[in-house]
Amino acid sequence: MRLYVNVDHVATVRQARRAAEPDPVAAALLCETGGADGITVHLREDRRHIRDDDVVRLRERAGTVLNLELATAADIVTLAARLRPHQATFVPERREEITTEGGLDLVSAAGRADARLVESIARLKAAGIRISLFINPDPAGIDRAAALGVEAVELHTGEYSHTYRQGRRERDRLSQAAAHARAAGLAVHAGHGLNYDNVKAVAAIPEIEELNIGHSIVSRAISVGIEQAVREMRALVDASR
Repeated sequence: MRLYVNVDHVATVRQARRAAEPDPVAAALLCETGGADGITVHLREDRRHIRDDDVVRLRERAGTVLNLELATAADIVTLAARLRPHQATFVPERREEITTEGGLDLVSAAGRADARLVESIARLKAAGIRISLFINPDPAGIDRAAALGVEAVELHTGEYSHTYRQGRRERDRLSQAAAHARAAGLAVHAGHGLNYDNVKAVAAIPEIEELNIGHSIVSRAISVGIEQAVREMRALVDASR
């Protein structure tokens, strides 16, 4: 299983002072040394943490692969098409949210009619970029993602992360969704809210081949350093297989 580390919140600390440090690119290189298979960043429309220059430097310096999370803002899609990261993951985005609060709407009338998403997918696929869609673990959304011709879906694990101590319902929902997505011909990723306590049950789902984890690793890094924090997460993920 691949472990991609999201370094957005290294940039959050930097932006709290509008300073030059800590540098998310330097942190990303340490994550790779610690065992990360890839680096994830979310370039938001408001540039609240990751900035354009961070993405440019990561594309130049990352020794693994870059997974760029983005919405369908034209300038960010243009940047992605120019930089050609290994993977682009389309996510929903609202200015007032603290963090991404759910998957893309692919099944409502408005969601199915989202021409900007269709156009953005086509543009990045034409640039040779692998496309993933961040969606809730529901069969209808998975089927729509497959119809859009993308290579992968990332299942939103937020509900699981909030309720995993209360029973297996959300874990089973993720497992069923992962099996459905694999049967539809999609690669299956997962992420959001995963931490050192709840990651193993998700990592054990056989159809899931990639995890995207950020906040808990950056939080742990305050105590033990980011390289060690990644090593500890890497060990938990590997033990689940």
